[in-house]
Amino acid sequence: MECTVRWTGADAGMSFIAETGSGHAVVMDGAPEAGGRNLGPRPMEMLLAGTGGCTAFDVVMILKKGRHAVSGCEVSLSAERADNDPKVFTKIHFHYRVKGRQLKAEAVARAIELSKEKYCSASIMLAQSAAITADYEIVEEA
Repeated sequence: MECTVRWTGADAGMSFIAETGSGHAVVMDGAPEAGGRNLGPRPMEMLLAGTGGCTAFDVVMILKKGRHAVSGCEVSLSAERADNDPKVFTKIHFHYRVKGRQLKAEAVARAIELSKEKYCSASIMLAQSAAITADYEIVEEA
């Protein structure tokens, strides 16, 4: 896996462009009080978003492989950071909203647990510094 992150230059404040090995680009920027112009998400927001994407991917894949009728998955993440540098995440809470037909709570809980303990590299890595908690709700599809 590869990625190149390039500062866009002094005229752009604290804006950076990340280009991934898979050929995608994303703009990241700092807060105005840190010299940024708010042109994109903060790098730590990207880390949190990537973690959410990683676990959502796992949960959907696990449920689909189990032949459960999953039709949607949304994960809301809220995180707390240390007060002092390095301002690592210290707590992260995942709230899953899984939509489908006749989804069993046990299957959803198991998919979330497998993601947390075995498959989601991002959350497993972040668990080295952050206490990770999760809950979920199942939304029955009409």
